[in-house]
Amino acid sequence: MSKRHLFDSPDGLVNKCLRGLVSYNPSLALDESNRVVYDTRFDRSKVSIISGGGSGHEPAWAGYVGTNLLSASVAGDIFASPSTRQIMTAIEHVPSDKGTILVITNYTGDCLHFGLANEKARAQGHDCRMIMCGDDVSVGRKGDRVGRRGLAGQIGVLKVMGGAAGEGGSVDEVYDLGVSFADQIVSIAATLDHCHVPGRSEHAALAPDEVEIGTGPHNEPGYIKLSPQPSPEGMVKEVLRYCLDPNDPERSYVRFAPGDETFLLVSNFGGMSHLEMGALVDELLAQLAADWDLRPSRVYAGFLETSLNAPAFSVSVVNVTAAARGCAYSVDDMKRFADARTDTYWESMAGAQSARRPRDEQFVTKKEEETKAPTPEDRDVKVDAQKLDKMLRTACEAVVAAEPDLTRWDTVMGDGDCGETVKTVGLSLLGALDQGVASAGSVDAVLAALEDIVESRIGGTLGGVLGIFFVSLRLAIQENAGLARTEGQEALWAKALASALANLRRYTPAAVGDRTIMDALIPFAEGMARGGFETGVQAVAKGADTTRGMKPKLGRATYVGGDLAEKDVPPDPGAWAARVALEGLKTGMSSSS
Repeated sequence: MSKRHLFDSPDGLVNKCLRGLVSYNPSLALDESNRVVYDTRFDRSKVSIISGGGSGHEPAWAGYVGTNLLSASVAGDIFASPSTRQIMTAIEHVPSDKGTILVITNYTGDCLHFGLANEKARAQGHDCRMIMCGDDVSVGRKGDRVGRRGLAGQIGVLKVMGGAAGEGGSVDEVYDLGVSFADQIVSIAATLDHCHVPGRSEHAALAPDEVEIGTGPHNEPGYIKLSPQPSPEGMVKEVLRYCLDPNDPERSYVRFAPGDETFLLVSNFGGMSHLEMGALVDELLAQLAADWDLRPSRVYAGFLETSLNAPAFSVSVVNVTAAARGCAYSVDDMKRFADARTDTYWESMAGAQSARRPRDEQFVTKKEEETKAPTPEDRDVKVDAQKLDKMLRTACEAVVAAEPDLTRWDTVMGDGDCGETVKTVGLSLLGALDQGVASAGSVDAVLAALEDIVESRIGGTLGGVLGIFFVSLRLAIQENAGLARTEGQEALWAKALASALANLRRYTPAAVGDRTIMDALIPFAEGMARGGFETGVQAVAKGADTTRGMKPKLGRATYVGGDLAEKDVPPDPGAWAARVALEGLKTGMSSSS
């Protein structure tokens, strides 16, 4: 796979893409600061459907905004989920009198951010629901703690839900339809090579005569490698066997019977030619009929949910008959919803347009932030301002310097975005320090700045974890600030850390031994409770180092790295980043004493 790109840097690339995608349709608008695309003609008497995720999967999801499909979409960085704040903004742009449904693919970062936004929306009085779509059969039943990850089968869910909402369905009817339809999808991907992310030096690649079955859309390695590469007929046979074999106890998620109505979705990951995609669809239909007695009544093929420029594809088969048994709609209803015309970029694909309005009218100017009331003095904790600034700068510089290692490790066991995420936090906080955020020695001010940085700029799983953690930590500090005066700073931090982690566990089951950032945060909190900051830093160092060679049990890393020997498994990058940051704080504290 070539590393050459027209745009060699990811900086500003997502926003430019969104500006281009909305420019053809005068009914669409872009809230550029939040990367939200929404339909200005959305009828609030109908259910609003919102989806989104990391960028690099275009036309998902901005390309699906329009009549009879999505009301709004929200985009994160490349292969990283959008932030909670972005999602809340999307909900606000398309208010519905009937209710709102968030539909996402099952990735930890998306589940965290959209889940927290769903909770916030409900707390504000909105009737908001969430559906997590997981259809990838390469993730067997042993991955139940995580569940199946999402592939392009989600596009079929959005299509029928959009049609039902367009006809005026209630929020209960549309939600039940989405859940039932999503439960009856089996998908798997096959790749000839991995994609290349603009501006990223690390680059996974396959051997010339090697293919992978069960790959993910974020450069995750596949479930199995085949070498030599099978014939097209042989590859299709393998793909369909994984999806449809009723005797496979690990992957037989959906049962198909003769006469069942089915839909077929074939997604080009970005690098397949139209010529080969047409031939692939023909081969799939031929084998479905001959080997499985299935004749799909609807076929969607092309760029459904891509992976940048990867020469790869995914296949999804939906049992529509079974889906109809779980909701108020019939098979004929679902076919009608699937046939509903839209004015989305995806449906036109060529970007053809019948009318335009001035570009500036489509781009929403960022609203001024409301001035927040200052935190009362008795709920804040003050420390030596010079020491605080030095500690934070040392920690930020350390995590920025660690980015290459974190990126390399995350490329082996994830999607490679951890290093850039941590670097963004470090550089952003350094910028806030330059603006004087620590000049008054206010712990609350620093935590508020971190909270804002993570919520507005950081997506992905790590962003979701850090967002909930910093919000909870700041609140716990405020609620227990008096401890600093009666029992000392370390007693306050021990209690606040325990409280923040307890709240974080409401959103993630991750524990020590799962190979996540919790392998560092939990030992740090426990060490603080036992013996103060020094003991906590020693514990976090040990916890992070323990993840070296550890097989993951949660998150995207569970899907990858299965063929690595224990000695080749690098440390968890999130846990290691926490170690680097906390050791940086300790170094800064020592040098400023």
